[in-house]
Amino acid sequence: MSPDRRTPAPIRPSDVERWLAELELQPIDRADREGIASWDLELDGRRRFDVRVTVILDPALALIVWVHYAPPITDLFRKSYRKLLRWNDEYPFVKFAVAEDERPVLTAELPPGSLDRDALGLAIARALVVCDQLIGESAAWLWLDGRIPDTAGRKGRNPGLFRRYEHELAGLEALPAVDQPSQPGALRTLDLDAVSQATDR
Repeated sequence: MSPDRRTPAPIRPSDVERWLAELELQPIDRADREGIASWDLELDGRRRFDVRVTVILDPALALIVWVHYAPPITDLFRKSYRKLLRWNDEYPFVKFAVAEDERPVLTAELPPGSLDRDALGLAIARALVVCDQLIGESAAWLWLDGRIPDTAGRKGRNPGLFRRYEHELAGLEALPAVDQPSQPGALRTLDLDAVSQATDR
């Protein structure tokens, strides 16, 4: 008897809403337009707080975790774009880009065939870890004085997310946090293959 080759049922917005609820992530807004559903969230890393994340579902194509990484780049210098390209090379699982309004964005794309609650939760958690790791190099974009705010004693909105994926995040969190701008290629001395294996589901 031939194996069942039926196409998996498409992911529905109700599936994503259920997963977010199970992950204890509460959207602050929801939108639907031409078959595309999206959810806006305000989340916290361990070092960087108030990270705006949009989860976008196109059932026919993919689910995208879209981090509004920083305000529009206004310095017009190539070094900012080189920095984004370097981060793409240094950090697995996520991609940096520049939106039409010059805002840096951080994204992770999840194809429907491998999509479930933990794929979504881990993608969000990884994105927040990257935001934490790069807070030093991003400070000039994020705050007018370029100084990281004092968050001592502040409790994050979503600690359960990091506990849930503690094992999978271990390799990525082993990357040293960068509090000062690094030299080009500085993190490439790290074994990214080992990081990828450690965080691979």
